[in-house]
Amino acid sequence: MKCYVVDAFSDKIFKGNPAAICVLEEWIADDLMQKIAQENNLSETAFTVKQEDNVYALRWFTPEDEIDLCGHATLATAFVLMSFFEKELEQISFQTKSGVLIVSKKEDLYELDMPAYHLEQMNIVDEIKEAIGVCPIEVWKGRDLVCVLENEKQVNAVMINEQKVKALDGLLLHVTAKSKEYDCVTRSFAPKLGVLEDPVCGSGHCHVVPLWADKLNKTNLTAFQASRRSGTLYCRYENNRVYLAGKAVLYSINQLFI
Repeated sequence: MKCYVVDAFSDKIFKGNPAAICVLEEWIADDLMQKIAQENNLSETAFTVKQEDNVYALRWFTPEDEIDLCGHATLATAFVLMSFFEKELEQISFQTKSGVLIVSKKEDLYELDMPAYHLEQMNIVDEIKEAIGVCPIEVWKGRDLVCVLENEKQVNAVMINEQKVKALDGLLLHVTAKSKEYDCVTRSFAPKLGVLEDPVCGSGHCHVVPLWADKLNKTNLTAFQASRRSGTLYCRYENNRVYLAGKAVLYSINQLFI
C-alpha cells in the first residue's frame, strides 16, 4: 500500500498541515486503519475508496480515534487523487460521516465545500481561563469550543494546560481574534485526539469563519492559522456552507509493508 504525505494549506513543504493519504481498492479493517494512523502520528491519516466516477468514500483517523470531519486531509486527498489517479478531474465528491464534501480545483487552489457548525454562546467560566491562561471576551460552542480573544498577540501567546483542556466541553479548542494582516487569526488544540496543536484546522474554520463573517459583515475572508508551521485559508461563507480554499504540496510517497 502506498501512503502519500501532503502538506495542505501551503505551497511549501514543512508548512501547512501534513496529512497521510492511503488510496485503497477496498476497505481494510478499522483497527488496521487506526494502527496506521498511530504509526504515522500526524493529526490525520485519510483512507479513501473509489465508489463511482469522481465519487470517493473518505474516512479520517487521528492517532487516537476516527473523526467525523477534517478539512486539511480532505484537501490533501483531493490533491493526491487529482495529481496521481484522476488527472483529468476538476472536481471530486467525497462521501463522509459529515455528508457529501465536494472539492473543486481552481488553478493552484483546492476549494472545499463544507458544512458550517451552529454555534451557541457559552458562559466564560474559570475552567476556560485556567485552560488557556487568558480570559476570553467570548466563548462559543459547536462541535468544538471557540474562545474569542482581544487581539492576535494573545492568540500567539496562548500556552494551554493540556489536562484542563481535556476537561472542557467540545472536541477541539480554538482560540481566535481579529487580525491586522488577515481577517482573523486562529490556533487549534486537540489533546482529546492525541494532537496537542493542529497545524492548520479545516473543521475548526467551519466554526470560526461563520463567527467572523457575522462579526465583520463580509462573506469572503482570508484566515491565518498561527501555529508553528502556519497556513493560509481563503474562505467564503454562503448559505450555511463554509468554502475553504488552499494550496497543497507533496512531501513524500511511502510504501507500507502490511
